[in-house]
Amino acid sequence: MLLYAKLLVSMLIWGGTWVSGRVVAREVTPFSAAFLRYVFASLVLVMVLMRTEKRFRLPARNEILPLFLLGLTGIFLYNTCFFAALHTEEAGRAALISASIPAFVALGDFLFLGARLSPSRLLGIPVSLFGVALILSHFHLATLFTSGSELGMGDVYLLACALSWAAYTILGKRCVECMTPLFSVTWACLFGSLLLLPCALVEGVVTKIPLVSSTAWGNLLFLGVVATGLAFCWYYEALKGIGASRAGVFINLVPVAAIILGVLILGEHVSLSLLVGGATVLFGVFLTNRPQRAPRIRARAAA
Repeated sequence: MLLYAKLLVSMLIWGGTWVSGRVVAREVTPFSAAFLRYVFASLVLVMVLMRTEKRFRLPARNEILPLFLLGLTGIFLYNTCFFAALHTEEAGRAALISASIPAFVALGDFLFLGARLSPSRLLGIPVSLFGVALILSHFHLATLFTSGSELGMGDVYLLACALSWAAYTILGKRCVECMTPLFSVTWACLFGSLLLLPCALVEGVVTKIPLVSSTAWGNLLFLGVVATGLAFCWYYEALKGIGASRAGVFINLVPVAAIILGVLILGEHVSLSLLVGGATVLFGVFLTNRPQRAPRIRARAAA
């Protein structure tokens, strides 16, 4: 139960990242924003790692490639696309695309990790996706497909976010089988920061730092310290404890959390579609995480 509680809080935190990311993206270019976020995250995680494990261990030779791939997918690719998308896309629409992540995670978990997709999980994924669609469309599902005949660059970036996070989740499942979650997250952030550094320098991050407002700095701290340093560790603990498919489906709660935060912080109206859609999402998560009964084997009567 503690793992599920941490996972739920992580989704609430990540719901807030869409709002914070939108604020930051108005002032800071994508590579620079992602780099600054993970400078904060890396510093915090290194300190926590040294305090927890009493030392700062370098990756072993066989750990370098998996950790580098985590940094490439979950830090470099995801966050660059995240900030690039939020420069043009609204936070609510962006959060909706994130709901496609569990489908990619479950499929990848099945193809690459050999996980079994039970009928309940196969049903839970589309049910939760349908709930998110109800929330953001206010019961008018057709409006989700009428923004234009072609995909805009913001939509492409958001789809890239979903694919990169799915890859990160699947790779992370393998990493936490032989490394601690904290070690994996820390080195993923360090490798991701190294990948982001040259791109941020090309964007002129050094000259732009003095121009960043205090509001944007506050949101970068939230994104780096809380949404990365804390929530990433909890997410990895869940990957190790309950598996990639079950942990990944909780991403469906991120758009719900984003809307709730909008109500609490911005005073937005609580509509019927929010209540019905939120209940649908939770029901889909329940189906996906429903314990599977072992098949009953009838004992043969003694001859």
